Amino acid sequence: MTEIEYALNTFYLLVCAAFVMWMAAGFTMLEAGLVRARNTVEILTKNVALYAIACLMYFLVGYQLMYPGEGVNAFWPGIGFGLGADNTAEAVTAAGSEITYSAMADFMFQVVFVATAMSIVSGAVAERMKLWSFLAFSVVMTGVIYPWQGYWSWGGGFLSAIGYSDYAGGGIVHMAGAFAALAGVLLLGPRQGKYTADGRARALPGANLPLATLGMFILWMGWFGFNGGSELIISDVGSANNVAKVFVNTNLAAAAGLVAALLAARLTFGKADLTMALNGALAGLVSITAGPLAPSPLLAICIGLVGGVLVVFSIIAFDRVRIDDPVGAISVHGTCGIFGLLVVPIANPDASLMSQLAGIGAIGGFVFVFSLIVWAVLRMTMGIRVNPDDERAGLDFAECGMEAYPDFAHGGD
Repeated sequence: MTEIEYALNTFYLLVCAAFVMWMAAGFTMLEAGLVRARNTVEILTKNVALYAIACLMYFLVGYQLMYPGEGVNAFWPGIGFGLGADNTAEAVTAAGSEITYSAMADFMFQVVFVATAMSIVSGAVAERMKLWSFLAFSVVMTGVIYPWQGYWSWGGGFLSAIGYSDYAGGGIVHMAGAFAALAGVLLLGPRQGKYTADGRARALPGANLPLATLGMFILWMGWFGFNGGSELIISDVGSANNVAKVFVNTNLAAAAGLVAALLAARLTFGKADLTMALNGALAGLVSITAGPLAPSPLLAICIGLVGGVLVVFSIIAFDRVRIDDPVGAISVHGTCGIFGLLVVPIANPDASLMSQLAGIGAIGGFVFVFSLIVWAVLRMTMGIRVNPDDERAGLDFAECGMEAYPDFAHGGD
């Protein structure tokens, strides 16, 4: 391997890491647009803080937990701190090849995935959770929960041994984030006024749909780094062709998801619901993430179409059982994350339905139970829900002491 190949792989991984880091801005804008104006500053604060916490916790604990070199056993990776002696070498080697790239580039690419998983939780618990309780959970999620289950597959644990296939993290990142969010939402309860006395859901419109739309496009762009970067290398003809195919399939699945969700919303509600269209694009992206390389472009479109329809009816179903998710994160990342894992064997002969089901059960069960315990401890100690008066007034003043749109609320100077 030449120095140029090493440098090219390292540079590619770092650029993809920057793309995925930009997804933090996408989640922030999407959530800020879909919550009510009086909760905007709190959402912004949560997202910038969770990204910083994720970077620090994954460096201090998480990376060594997820990639220990040699774990204690297939379930328990052991305990390590910092990047670890085995992971600070000059280079790491891509799986199944002799091609290497910088270990520091590998860390940068992995750490931005952790922040993505935690961003999913932010939107689902919006508008009624205490800021500091959320940040306390972020410490545990990014330092322990996420890397522990990540070790089982990407780190060489028992899921990789049984053939579980998850190319870019449809289960490891997206489904895991959704199950952590679901555990919090179940203990937190719905927002005030979300459901009528007879159980019907009421719309609580977001404050800034242009901002939410911008957030969706940022996420769409960032996903090219998320999925494309998961090839890890680009310095030979085979890997370069793989990256190109992953980009194409990712883009087509997102486009198909948006169109499908828009049509499903029109047939269901009689209107072209923008929020459903935005979530449809994200649903297509999540649905293709577990296996963006193996399908043909036409199959990628079909996967995106199903994901786009699925997310609409998943959001409706969660509302019917009074699980209040202001941005639809559990449906986008959980329901479509599971769907994406289940369809991997259609195009990938190395994956089996049983191994995918085992991965869904292991990751989903572990993250949900561990998160539920952490949320329960936080509820008994710090409390996780703001008081009713603060919730009615909005979390911006109660938690952050400022407003996002003061001129709109009180007029200009």
